[in-house]
Amino acid sequence: MLVSDFEFELPPELIAQEPLAERESSRMLAVDRASNSFSDRDFRDLHQFLQKGDSLVLNNTKVFPARLMGQTGTGANVEIFLVSETESFVWETLARPAKRLRPGKRIDFGGKLAAEVVEKSSDGRVQIRFETTDSFDEIVDEIGKTPLPPYIKRQASAIDADRQSYQTVYAKNRGAIAAPTAGLHFTPGVLETIKNIGVTVAEITLHVGYGTFEPVRVNDIADHRVLPESYEINDETAEILSRARADRRRIIAVGTTTTRALETTVTRFDDFVAGSGSADLTITPGYKFRAIDALLTNFHLPRSSLLVLTSTFGGHELIMSAYRHAVGVGYRFYSYGDCMLIV
Repeated sequence: MLVSDFEFELPPELIAQEPLAERESSRMLAVDRASNSFSDRDFRDLHQFLQKGDSLVLNNTKVFPARLMGQTGTGANVEIFLVSETESFVWETLARPAKRLRPGKRIDFGGKLAAEVVEKSSDGRVQIRFETTDSFDEIVDEIGKTPLPPYIKRQASAIDADRQSYQTVYAKNRGAIAAPTAGLHFTPGVLETIKNIGVTVAEITLHVGYGTFEPVRVNDIADHRVLPESYEINDETAEILSRARADRRRIIAVGTTTTRALETTVTRFDDFVAGSGSADLTITPGYKFRAIDALLTNFHLPRSSLLVLTSTFGGHELIMSAYRHAVGVGYRFYSYGDCMLIV
């Protein structure tokens, strides 16, 4: 299929710029693959679609403040977005404006942290070596800002009010540069309600990286490859999900990142196996899902790998029809937006 098959018109005013005051008060478009239909619901209704014996799987990765504001020796302001650590203190980054940076250029981040540009690639990535005598992670936590996606507009000088809201309530393991946004709707109360009906809640970790939101730059979606992301499944979760799969009980993934981790391990090992690994699976039309039975996900960008994954699971025609409906009735889109449940 062509990437143009995953296009839809979205009025800018439907792109959510702020989180709702109550996380669980979002709308939820319930999509039923069996009846080829969908209905408008509320996220608070989620427990009505679950049943005793189901396993609900969360991604407990924790976003770190990966946006750093610095100055060059000439006083020019630059923004450095940490993407991945390639070796100790050396990071692959995205820089804005990148044209100001060349190998050897020095950047100061307010006294506690300095850096030097090592290399600049043709695709705009910038390799930077940081210098500090203190804990790098602690300094980044102190001076960094929440790495919001570009469609959420914030002034660089504004207070970082998103540090808590752009984080799931169950976030534990630091390492993501973007939130697993389907999980932003949950509260401790919602999780407790789900557990009380006999649903097992399990956790995995997949550190969301640049690959999750990297634009698709090919015409044929089969030619696109999502960059690998590190994941971990602990012994308890592997046992829970293996037993559920053997007993033919449903596994519900919260988010495309959870889906990618679970499908990767089942594709690789033919079961849920505990351990760390690299999720290098790119899900495109024709892929046969082996790990999950239902998916809770937010609404994704046109032409994105996440929309491709979602429509591969739900069916292209049905999901694109559901998206057009969501636009027509004013659902809120993207990270701080509403959600979709596909059963």
